[in-house]
Amino acid sequence: MTSKHLGNTRRITSFHPPQRTLLGPGPTEIHPRVLTTMSQPAIGYLDPVFVGMMDELKDLLRYVYQTDNPLTFPISGPGSVGMEYCFVNMVAPGDKVVVCRNGVFGGRMLENVERCGGIPILIDDDWGRPVDPQKVEDALKREKDVKVVAFVHAETSTGAQSDAKLLTQIAHKYGALVIVDAVTSLAGTPVRVDDWGIDAIYSASQKCLSCTPGLSPVSFSERVVERVKARKDKIHSWFMDMNLLLGYWGASTRTYHHTAPTNSLFALHEALLLIREEGLEQAWARHQRHHVALKAGLEAMGLRFFVEQQYQLPQMNAVLCPAGVDEEAVRKTLLSEFGIEIGAGLGPLKGKIWRFGLMGYSCRPDNVMLCLSALGSVLMDMGHSIKVGEAEAAAHQAYATLHAADAQHARKKVANLK
Repeated sequence: MTSKHLGNTRRITSFHPPQRTLLGPGPTEIHPRVLTTMSQPAIGYLDPVFVGMMDELKDLLRYVYQTDNPLTFPISGPGSVGMEYCFVNMVAPGDKVVVCRNGVFGGRMLENVERCGGIPILIDDDWGRPVDPQKVEDALKREKDVKVVAFVHAETSTGAQSDAKLLTQIAHKYGALVIVDAVTSLAGTPVRVDDWGIDAIYSASQKCLSCTPGLSPVSFSERVVERVKARKDKIHSWFMDMNLLLGYWGASTRTYHHTAPTNSLFALHEALLLIREEGLEQAWARHQRHHVALKAGLEAMGLRFFVEQQYQLPQMNAVLCPAGVDEEAVRKTLLSEFGIEIGAGLGPLKGKIWRFGLMGYSCRPDNVMLCLSALGSVLMDMGHSIKVGEAEAAAHQAYATLHAADAQHARKKVANLK
């Protein structure tokens, strides 16, 4: 090999990323226990020890999804692969599919239907609004023999949450299955697969699960498995063919399918174990508690949320950029001076909003206070009218109010036990 192939224009050394406070739409900060677990020695993906870990991993995923579905496992790939896996298995050419689009990721669902040869029936809602259940019902009344209704539970691009339970009930009323995007909602807000009757659902490892990116937990009801097995045509993807993966994740004796990302799966096992140790309902409550404090601080600065309060996701806070403020400059300054990453707006919201993520291990009081202090400093330097300490005081007051309410609730529970 000649010197010109060695990249001698600059000296390449080991890569060491800087320490960041990740408060954007993902990835999130990773717990030290998860990082340590990920660095364990690699073993074979058919090693009996690894196969045992796979079974535990499925049990832990059933817990966070609140389901007994046997076919609950992590796909090797990001949330987008989980999305495609659902569509490529459940949508045959010519199938009618109602697609609900109220942000970027509803649009990606539409793209998947078209690529599968399905017939999309598009329902649009304004960005920042939830999916309108009445529009879904009207479409199902109008269109006969709809096979699937697809919607995003928690739209990452806007921070809006839709009513997954109601939308699923409406779909089932007309004989359709549902595909649900829970990429940003899983472990951050309630997701109850069995109680809500969800047929197919996918998420991602790097959001509220606080694991390394590159895995997509999915769960499928027996109805879905039966429909896929009954298809007469070949699934239009070898790698994502459910019939083939059933022999790897769904069987008691594993057959080789692909080289699983073993160390990433070790990490997901530990991340899910942390959630079980905390308790799923406690994790949901933690995201809500720190959202309330962050919101109080942001509003004390005079900032307004993009989404109406009843539809706001606690783990994804979309905030309107004030008039006259360079939103990109704010993000760049937060990153360069404070090591804080927040998200920008996508599509029509580009340059108009910031997205503050409070997900998983990133969802902590020290991050809330650091974010408010740093943002206030940057905005003040840019001439925005902000009083020093006002946002932090509002957040502290919110925490105090929540603490008092929790204490009162605990006293009532003790009194009721006596």
